[in-house]
Amino acid sequence: MGTQNSELYFVFMNYDPEYQRLRADRTKQGADELDLYLSKKHDELLASTLEPGSYRKTLSLVIVDGFAAEITEDQANVLRSAKGVRVVEKNQELP
Repeated sequence: MGTQNSELYFVFMNYDPEYQRLRADRTKQGADELDLYLSKKHDELLASTLEPGSYRKTLSLVIVDGFAAEITEDQANVLRSAKGVRVVEKNQELP
């Protein structure tokens, strides 16, 4: 089974036409809209998939439509099967 220790994982999302549309808008307003869209999208995914208070999202990644969250291995496995998720990878420390 998994571990109950929270570690940092990166979650990358599948192709999203709305993300692509917003990312193409290079204006300040477009960048702000993209930030808000992704933050809300990522927060909603976590809230609908994991138990409230059991995780901590640390950031949304605008350039790749992904986010980082402190979660357990079990939670990472749950996210791997969530709709719209492409890849979930544990952060690897470089030597």
